[in-house]
Amino acid sequence: MKLPEKLKVMVITLSDRAAAGEYADLSGPAVKERVTDFLNGSGRPVETDLRLIPDDRIALTELLADASREYNVLFTTGGTGIGPRDITVDVVKPLLKYEIPGIMEMIRIRYGAGKPNALLSRGISGVCGNALIFTLPGSVRAVNEYLDVILPLLEHAIDMQYGIDSHGRHHG
Repeated sequence: MKLPEKLKVMVITLSDRAAAGEYADLSGPAVKERVTDFLNGSGRPVETDLRLIPDDRIALTELLADASREYNVLFTTGGTGIGPRDITVDVVKPLLKYEIPGIMEMIRIRYGAGKPNALLSRGISGVCGNALIFTLPGSVRAVNEYLDVILPLLEHAIDMQYGIDSHGRHHG
């Protein structure tokens, strides 16, 4: 696989109430802004698409089936807790080629020490189709905390997925 000249990122917000127009989606746009600024700032052109869907298993499954073929990185926001409508992790997990557990474990340890509620997040990361995927909670504060851990390793993770070592050599 050849690294694309322009990375394609999709951010999917899962929220029944935001999808119904009861309030604005704030977490999805926060992810889009941080990820776009980070990748552009590191010299990687990026196209970022934003989607808003209800907490619906079928809608998420169908969206991920298409997006995981077309996009390099997928972020979801919302649906990672233990509530009855928190379905994101349950939908994503069986779609993974493999999980990358250390990222979310680190986040839970870092933030769970001071905020025990952070330990209730079931967020996961891994490879889904051709894309890296990260499932983030639905609050802007949590999104920023998660991205503080994810963004510094994102470029290396993308390179590794395409068989490029840290010195720019291609392995494959």
